Amino acid sequence: MERLTGKPAHPWLKRGYFFSHRDLDEVLDLYEAGKQFYLYTGRGPSSDSLHFGHLIPFIFTKWLQETFNVPLVIQCTDDEKYLWKDVTEEDNRRYLIENVKDIIALGFDVNKTFIFSDIDYIGHMYRNVMKIQKCITANQAIGAFGFTGSHNVGQYSFVAIQAAPSFPNSFPHIFGSATDIKCVIPCAIDQDPYFRVTRDIAPRLGYLKPALIHSKFFPALQGFNTKMSASSDTSAIFLTDTPEQIKHKIMNHAFSGGRVTKEEHRRLGANVEVDIPYHYLRFFLEDDAKLQDIHDKYKSGEMLTSEIKQILISVLVEQVEAHQRARAQVTDEIVEAFMTVRQMH
Repeated sequence: MERLTGKPAHPWLKRGYFFSHRDLDEVLDLYEAGKQFYLYTGRGPSSDSLHFGHLIPFIFTKWLQETFNVPLVIQCTDDEKYLWKDVTEEDNRRYLIENVKDIIALGFDVNKTFIFSDIDYIGHMYRNVMKIQKCITANQAIGAFGFTGSHNVGQYSFVAIQAAPSFPNSFPHIFGSATDIKCVIPCAIDQDPYFRVTRDIAPRLGYLKPALIHSKFFPALQGFNTKMSASSDTSAIFLTDTPEQIKHKIMNHAFSGGRVTKEEHRRLGANVEVDIPYHYLRFFLEDDAKLQDIHDKYKSGEMLTSEIKQILISVLVEQVEAHQRARAQVTDEIVEAFMTVRQMH
């Protein structure tokens, strides 16, 4: 990738957080041959604010877009959240707009980025949705997603809606009727079942299989065996948090690999494999030399848990405050510009 683009690889590639792929080598061959591809990622709006875990695919996708100079479509699955969650239509719409503002604030290029709501855009890609639905049996959906008789019919058929953006002719205003443009999907590993099904049925439709690049999960504050949730305030750092809230969460809820006493810690050092502050720094501290220095000092016992937590607090506060400043500039008119069905170049 560095050879083709002449640019350094993203730190998350070098640190192994984007760790597996399907057909990415084929996409790089296409790029080397001067052929176009496009990016597709998404967000299921379920709260008024994104947290840091939500940022991972978007930050990496933005880097891919800038590195390869390609168009991007971002699917907001407001229909999925309505089908799965106990949420009103009004709250669902509010979550959509608030989340889109958070996404735009990351700095995406409006000239190359189309953000869409499934509920608003479904008519444009319904022909593909219908074709995909016809290719997937109920037994396949049950096998892939574990559905039972208690799931509603909308949940059974949702896979077709998430699959449709994988094919360029779902966006005729961008790609016309083309079916020979490869799609690349950066996503968390838990989304792979949807796209395994998509890749299975693509040849039956005469379409190219989408390529994928998978990220590891961003861990919850409480540790690797707990789940980060938008509905659990202490499980994550949200983009609306104040510096005081960030400090409180890190100091009181971030699982530590440090030892019980200062004396034991100085003697044995920290277990960095399970330490959440260290792993958050591996995501958000770009300076490799500084990260290695923190790792060595913390693992040896020279650095204490309180010290690494203070470093993380400073890094996260700086990033959250920068995001909040950028988000304050995102007006309703800017949201409309990103979400308007339009030609892009």
